[in-house]
Amino acid sequence: MFRRAFWFTAGAAAGVWATTKVNRQLKKLTPESLAAQAADKAVEAGHRLKDFALDVRAGMTQREDELNDALGLTQDPDRPDNVTALSGPRRLRAIEHDAQDEHDKTTPRTKFSYNRNEDH
Repeated sequence: MFRRAFWFTAGAAAGVWATTKVNRQLKKLTPESLAAQAADKAVEAGHRLKDFALDVRAGMTQREDELNDALGLTQDPDRPDNVTALSGPRRLRAIEHDAQDEHDKTTPRTKFSYNRNEDH
């Protein structure tokens, strides 16, 4: 008698456990639950993408600082937009070079002629 009661109780407990497990899985497969899971995954992917973008930006800033140091470029605190500028003599040479280019633009270039009809 006790043996039958034991196996009846064990079977009932296993049935309750299996039913609960199946119901949980069915609830996970409802459209609302699937939509919530997809939304959570999208938010998680967005956070990972944001972290990646911040890492890329930090790397870009670090590399830009390295290149500015290698080229001798410095931050000009007098400029309102805080643009990197060439230091001292290199800046003067660059300004003189720009002035020569402007002068060259005013003189007509007769060495090379360009005829649009030649392209066809």
